[in-house]
Amino acid sequence: MEGNPAADEAEIAEMVRGFLALQARTAAEENRPLCRGVHAKGVCAGAVFEVLDVAQGREPALAARLARGIYACPGTYPATVRFSNSDPNVNSDSRQDIRGMAFRVELPPNGLAAEAARQDYSMQSAPALPFNDVRALTLYAKVFGADNHAMALQSLPFRDQLIFAQTMVGVMRQSRQPVRPYQQLRYWSGTPFRNGPQEIVKYSAWPAAASSDCTLERRNPNALRDELIRHLNEDAAMSSFDFGLQLLDVQRMTHQGRHRDADFWIENAAVEWPEGEAPFHTVARLTLLPRSQLGPEACDDVHINVSKNTMADLAPVGSVNRVRSMVVAASQNARRGGTMRAADRNCPGGL
Repeated sequence: MEGNPAADEAEIAEMVRGFLALQARTAAEENRPLCRGVHAKGVCAGAVFEVLDVAQGREPALAARLARGIYACPGTYPATVRFSNSDPNVNSDSRQDIRGMAFRVELPPNGLAAEAARQDYSMQSAPALPFNDVRALTLYAKVFGADNHAMALQSLPFRDQLIFAQTMVGVMRQSRQPVRPYQQLRYWSGTPFRNGPQEIVKYSAWPAAASSDCTLERRNPNALRDELIRHLNEDAAMSSFDFGLQLLDVQRMTHQGRHRDADFWIENAAVEWPEGEAPFHTVARLTLLPRSQLGPEACDDVHINVSKNTMADLAPVGSVNRVRSMVVAASQNARRGGTMRAADRNCPGGL
């Protein structure tokens, strides 16, 4: 973030207060303990993250750009995956929503782990975020953290009302997705990350081998969770996702017919990086493990923070990523400060 540091910190503090208020209010309205401020409902499972040999079948120059951090070390690493619905309320799975897939990869006790004990990832079922920048995040938190949403919105300056309206259009557009099993969706990071000292990338994971065809029980409020558990316990072949990196290429990428500088692509989280101009390159595969569902308390202990748990070569960039880690930490601290654990049955998945 640029500009007045004091103003920046004040805006961040306002945003954190808003998300904590939203977290507390939804818990009170639903008569349940605190869940996460967003992605309140979910389910966890075990997995393996197989890093491929990025040099195989590629031009040496491209392979060198990709082979950074964990992607420079082919091998299989244990992982834990959390699938979720993005809404701050614990809704029925039949409700249209943006779905999330976050996972953590455990790094070996030496070598890679000299920098970090693990590598965290957080993705959603849309290629960009509905929140374009920190101001948009702050306004969302301020309005929905208030007891009276309409009054909070009306109190905003007209320009901020427009920003809020643009955010809500993005939320509604992204939420209108078909209700499909978690393991059959494609996910994107939405925000950018380093890939070595010079490269900036986004992530995506798409089904490489899906579970057998299934029919979701639409009247079941936990249909997505139950289908994932059924898949883990009953299907012979487990679902897997190819995991790819999209390299920022300002010479090729365009937005509204124009080339933009790197800061534009990094700081505007609601702008999709055009895949036709900057394709994803597969570097790994994430595969679920059979009969690996985590129980409520174990799932409650799964916390994903892409800023805290990362190798230096793969650190997040951009102001949205910077403040997101603060919201995640504040939300976690609020949950741990209460007397009731989120593993309560009314907070499924502890997410």
